[in-house]
Amino acid sequence: MTTAAEPTESTAFLPGGVELAYDTFGSPGADPLLLIMGLGGPMTWWNTELCEQLAEAGFYVVRYDNRDIGHSSPHPSDERITLARLARAFVGLPTPSPYAMDDLADDAAALLTHLGIDSAHVWGVSMGGMIAQTMAIRHPDRVRSVCSMMSTTGRRRVGFQHPTLLPALVIKKPGLEGYIERQIKGGVQIGSPGFPEPEDEVRRRAIDTWNRGVSGPAVARQMLAVLTQPDRTEDLGQIKVPFSVIHGLTDKMVHVSGGRATAAAVPGAEITLFKGMGHDLPRELWPAFIKVVRRTADRAADRTVTA
Repeated sequence: MTTAAEPTESTAFLPGGVELAYDTFGSPGADPLLLIMGLGGPMTWWNTELCEQLAEAGFYVVRYDNRDIGHSSPHPSDERITLARLARAFVGLPTPSPYAMDDLADDAAALLTHLGIDSAHVWGVSMGGMIAQTMAIRHPDRVRSVCSMMSTTGRRRVGFQHPTLLPALVIKKPGLEGYIERQIKGGVQIGSPGFPEPEDEVRRRAIDTWNRGVSGPAVARQMLAVLTQPDRTEDLGQIKVPFSVIHGLTDKMVHVSGGRATAAAVPGAEITLFKGMGHDLPRELWPAFIKVVRRTADRAADRTVTA
C-alpha cells in the first residue's frame, strides 16, 4: 500500500480566540465538502487517500482538527474532567461543560467563513455527525447537504453505548506505547468485525495522532460536550437540505438506533446500513461511502437547478 503525501496545513484564526488547523484537497472550484471528525480524533483520521478519492469524485475537500484536538488550540482552562463528572452526565444529571456542541458547530461555520466558502456539503462521523447536524440547525444557509455517519440525535433512548466503554475512552496508561496499545484494543472493541483493520495501520495512525498531540483532559472535555448535548429530534425536522445517514449494524459505540432515529427525524433523509461495520471507516467501504456522499451532494445540485 502506498502512502499518500500530506497536503500543506494551515491555521484559521476564528472569533473568540479559537484556532483551527486545517488542510484541503482538490480544486477550490469544485463542490466544497467539509469533513468533521469525531471524539478525540484529529483531521488525519480522515485518511489522506480517502480525501484524495473524494477530490477525484468532484469535491474540494476541507478537513480540520476540532478545537482542543491535534494542532488546533487547546481549551484555555486546565480544567480536568473527572470520571465521576462524566458518569453524572452519562446518567442525565445536570453537568456543566467547558464548551457545548453548539460551540463546535459554530467553529465549523466560522472555518467556512475564513475560507471564503458561503456554504458546503458536510460529512461528519460520530461526534462529527452531531456537529454536522447542529451546524445544519444553527447555520442552515451554510450547509448544502449533510451526511451523518455513525451518529445520533442526542436523545438518550437511542444511539447508546455500553457504559463499560466510557472509562476506556479516557487515556490511562501514559506514553506512546500505552496510547498505541489503547488504540489497538479499541479497534477490537468498537471496530468493524466484518472489516478488521490491519494492526500495522492502527499503529501507524496512533503514532501520527500521538505526534500531533494527544491530551486525555481534552478528550474528556469533548466527551462531556457529547454527554450534555440536547435532544435535536424536533429541530432535525426543520432541516430542508438533502440528508443521508450512514451506520454500521454492529456499531457498539453508537448503537444503530441512533442512525435510524436521525433518518426518521429529518424529512426525506436516506439511510444506508452496512453489515459487519462497527465504529470506524473501513477501507473496503470507502467506495460505498463516497457514492453516498456524492449522491447526497447531487441531490442538492438538482434542487438548485430545479429552483
